[in-house]
Amino acid sequence: MNILEKTSQEHILVVDDCIDNLYLMQFILENEGYQVMVAVNGEEALDKIHRCQPDLVLLDMMMPRMNGYEVVNRLREDSNFSLIPVFLVTADTYVSQSAAIAAGADGLLYKPINIEQLLFEVAKILANKQASFYSQD
Repeated sequence: MNILEKTSQEHILVVDDCIDNLYLMQFILENEGYQVMVAVNGEEALDKIHRCQPDLVLLDMMMPRMNGYEVVNRLREDSNFSLIPVFLVTADTYVSQSAAIAAGADGLLYKPINIEQLLFEVAKILANKQASFYSQD
């Protein structure tokens, strides 16, 4: 089996205050067989994470009230959720991968979303999460 091949139905939370971006990523991911939940702000994202504990969070950086950095920071401070992979998503090309990782994220995706890159990064991070889960057994 290819390491990037899905072995179960993973749950992904997509967070973006722009409804068009939110539904685009939801559509792409659901067509690949992922279960997708959506949230339009940081507070709603944290609520859904606490209730559903997704396998991955795709998180817009710039949102009103609570931005992506704040959400990542809260997740990393909570031992129940600190290991959930988070990819920040931004249209700001001045933000670097290293800055996103320094902020606590597992990676960074740029808007407009490149579908192939999105699917590759999602499959890779979920495969790595699954591999580390099985190596703990």
